[in-house]
Amino acid sequence: MKPPCIIVVNYLLPALRGLIARELIEKYGLSRVEAAEKMGLTPAAITQYIKKVRGEAAIETIESSDDAIRMISEIAKDLAEDKASLYEVLKKICKTCQIIRSKGLLCEIHREMLPALKEDEKCEREFRLPLKHYLERTL
Repeated sequence: MKPPCIIVVNYLLPALRGLIARELIEKYGLSRVEAAEKMGLTPAAITQYIKKVRGEAAIETIESSDDAIRMISEIAKDLAEDKASLYEVLKKICKTCQIIRSKGLLCEIHREMLPALKEDEKCEREFRLPLKHYLERTL
């Protein structure tokens, strides 16, 4: 079985980390070591994100959502300027994931992994719509 969480762990989180790392380095001028420290990762992981060895599979998917890009920019700014606690950063990462899932942006990847899903209305009702309603209440 491959629940949507597999897509999040294998594709979405690495892509989010990659986009955050790139913004820390390109926009805020942090070194790879500084970005690694801010993100709680190793410098080697940051290098892999920058060289697009990790996380590249879902970047286009994330970049198709203005809301997700806005959240990534907020996270990078918070990390670069030490403006948020680790808890607040993690909440924003989770909210970014919820935004992406609620828009159904991971459904195509999920269907590729589980062809039996096809255009299953039940899948949408069970996994997307509850997130959409949750986000409407919390935004």
